[in-house]
Amino acid sequence: MVVGIDNAVTATKSTISSAKKTPPTLSSDSVINFARGDPTMYESYWRKLGDRCSMVISGNDLMSYFSNPGNLCWFLMPELDHAIRRLHGVVRNAIADDDRFIVVGTGSTQLFHALLYALSSPNEPEPISVVAAAPFYSSYPEETEFLRSGLYKWAGDAYSFNKDGPYIEVVTSPNNPDGAIRGAVVNRKGGKLIHDLAYYWPQYTPITGRANYDVMLFTFSKATGHAGSRIGWVIVKDKEIATKMVKFIELNSIGVSKESQLRAAKILGVISDDCLNSGPNKEENFFEYGQHLMSERWEKLREVVKRNGVFSLPKYSPDYCNFSGEYTDHNPAYAWLKSKEGLNSDNLLREHKIVTRGGTKFGVGSKYTRISMLSSDDEFNLLLERLSAIKVTTNGNY
Repeated sequence: MVVGIDNAVTATKSTISSAKKTPPTLSSDSVINFARGDPTMYESYWRKLGDRCSMVISGNDLMSYFSNPGNLCWFLMPELDHAIRRLHGVVRNAIADDDRFIVVGTGSTQLFHALLYALSSPNEPEPISVVAAAPFYSSYPEETEFLRSGLYKWAGDAYSFNKDGPYIEVVTSPNNPDGAIRGAVVNRKGGKLIHDLAYYWPQYTPITGRANYDVMLFTFSKATGHAGSRIGWVIVKDKEIATKMVKFIELNSIGVSKESQLRAAKILGVISDDCLNSGPNKEENFFEYGQHLMSERWEKLREVVKRNGVFSLPKYSPDYCNFSGEYTDHNPAYAWLKSKEGLNSDNLLREHKIVTRGGTKFGVGSKYTRISMLSSDDEFNLLLERLSAIKVTTNGNY
């Protein structure tokens, strides 16, 4: 651990040139991967904003470990702290007032590990059980078991959990993979909840109220599409939990990249500015863009699925969105496909060169599979084309 550094470096500039990349070339023979939640669909929006989100960082900037030594989360840049609280206030999807602690992490994965550490106790006779209601996010079991910690262990589906004693339940809402709005399932004494709200943003779901839970997990990647920056944050009520999380990240990575934090702060600030712009030159803000794009994609996918008769999709009812001020549809980040004939959906799609993530990884049967709705336009259009080609023949084959 480094000691003796008293002052955080102040970032005086905030522009960085974007790296150029050549998009992959797709052909009729290409295998398309929809198992990943890589949010490349947002690239065109950020491209049209030009230099508004650009950053320049000098060689002598951001050299200290410390961002704000007076803050409990000493590696959290003040600019990002302000931008996060402001955006939640603008969108009205979570309470992030000054009496709450914000802990930043290298993506939500590091923060999930930090939360498991913070919510467990070394004084318990056995590891605390970690559960989530099926279908649950496919990485929860692996992330929980990866370090083989003596503090916590994966205990499976919350619906079937009946063990006495303390437990941690992960509540993902909207849920990954099926987009359902979730609440806690176990609801017993000694339970501790992690509310994973990665998809509680207007492009995916109506914002029906300000989330006000003890622990709320968010990620920059799904909020704005900037997965490569590896930024996530948790809004925490309890100081002791926040302190333990900070200690975990201090020992795990000695803080979080300041460059990534400043980029996130800049982008979140631009989003808030555009959402608050009510002038005559007002243009479509990021969430309006995302909501329209997701709505169009879901409409096209439902039409294809309806025509081919092989799969079904969940149905969602519109709800009033406090952000947009109107009734909007649920447009989840993933499509939860179900084979009507009980076939292995993942295997069936792989025969058509579509890679998905099968239902067994989410704690349910193989007739389900998850398809990302966040890919580039070219990939998504090719997905629709291939799904349209899957037909039931007279002998029951596909």
